[in-house]
Amino acid sequence: MIKRHNQTLCIFVLDTNVLMHDPTAIFRFHEHHVFLPMMVLEELDAGKKGLSEVARNARQASRFLDEFIRDARREDIEAGLPIHTLSDSARAIAAPPAGRLFFQTKPLSAHLAAHFPGTKADNDILAAALELREQHAEMQVVLVSKDINLRIKATVLGIAAEDYANDQVLDDVDLLYTGRRSLAADFWEHHAKTLDSWKEEGRTFYRITGPHLSEWFPGECLSLEADPPFEAMVREKRSEQEAIIELVEDYSLPRHHVWGICARNPEQNFALNMLMNPEIDFVTLLGSAGTGKTLLTLAAGLAQVLDRSIYREIIMTRVTVPVGEDIGFLPGTEEEKMAPWMGALMDNLEVLTQTEGGEWGRAATNDLVRNRIRISSLNYMRGRTFLHKYIILDEAQNLTAKQMKTLITRAGPGTKIVCLGNIAQIDTPYLTETSSGLTYVVDRFKHWNHSGHITLMRGERSRLADFASEQL
Repeated sequence: MIKRHNQTLCIFVLDTNVLMHDPTAIFRFHEHHVFLPMMVLEELDAGKKGLSEVARNARQASRFLDEFIRDARREDIEAGLPIHTLSDSARAIAAPPAGRLFFQTKPLSAHLAAHFPGTKADNDILAAALELREQHAEMQVVLVSKDINLRIKATVLGIAAEDYANDQVLDDVDLLYTGRRSLAADFWEHHAKTLDSWKEEGRTFYRITGPHLSEWFPGECLSLEADPPFEAMVREKRSEQEAIIELVEDYSLPRHHVWGICARNPEQNFALNMLMNPEIDFVTLLGSAGTGKTLLTLAAGLAQVLDRSIYREIIMTRVTVPVGEDIGFLPGTEEEKMAPWMGALMDNLEVLTQTEGGEWGRAATNDLVRNRIRISSLNYMRGRTFLHKYIILDEAQNLTAKQMKTLITRAGPGTKIVCLGNIAQIDTPYLTETSSGLTYVVDRFKHWNHSGHITLMRGERSRLADFASEQL
């Protein structure tokens, strides 16, 4: 994942934020060498305190470094420690690296220190990279950092600088799986001779064979513009040239509403089919503001918790990343602390609990709904197991791949997890559209029969919101 620089042997100088983002970064550079300035060790020590994911990563990186230097002599450290001696925690790396790990063992030269006045940590790292380049002119020195400003300063000084790209799921976010495929107008003509169809429990299935099916994924949504339009989902890929598809239920009809909500466009109809299917354990919905992600998910959750009793309760959580200035510590219980972050939940519940029974009817519905919805913080998810729950993870684009794994592996038997987000609105530092945990799970789950994904394209909030999304 790191640029190979025309096969030239490189020394990669790692910034602290790289190790805090991925503690296994030391093992990701193949045959190249890794250099750690002393300031990086200082910042790792300063950042190891606390229960945050960053603090855990700092502690794990320190444990890796401790394994390297354990029983190492001074001359061994000077010569560089072989990186191929992996610990058990890092054996998941596919190809064992063959480079060496170097530490800064001497103070900076006086003439370099003079070029970087002050005590800023970035300046120490830049000075260390410059001195390393002077000492090893035969190799290319590359600074690797998640800090764009540090990379800019390094480039100004003539030091090659790169972002840490090993955590990127895709090279371009436009390559992300959308979950929907439009069929060609002559699709039925090409497959009419090899087509089987049948009905089972009121549902219509087709068995299709052909060479073009190799590109299909389980759970993918298929549409064909016709009169009436054809909409189906891939239920099973039996081989590269054989698939089972099922006609989706039309939730745009008022008689097929879900807790009073009808689909307003084909993407919403596909989303409701995924959300209402208990055979699909994991659903991801992407879309910009106003596309209906939260409303559809809550409506499907209430229908399956209160009407069908498939799940015992709804658990809703999200990352607490403020858009503006933080408002400090909040009083109260876990749910009371999370309440300011759950405005989207309250707004959508107001829509879903509108009844015709007057004020008393609305109050009774509100009490019933709120008793079956629990708000939880992501900070307390580690170590838990959820049984027969309908879990909604809002603003999932702000999670890292590791945090997504921590949450999804909490699911016990009978639990469904729905992840909602807009990868164009990432508020977490050092995360991008291509490295977000939401992008990661969309790409990794697209081959699994019990998952579903759809990207909602059309805003349905209001004409004002639609115009603002397009023009601002």
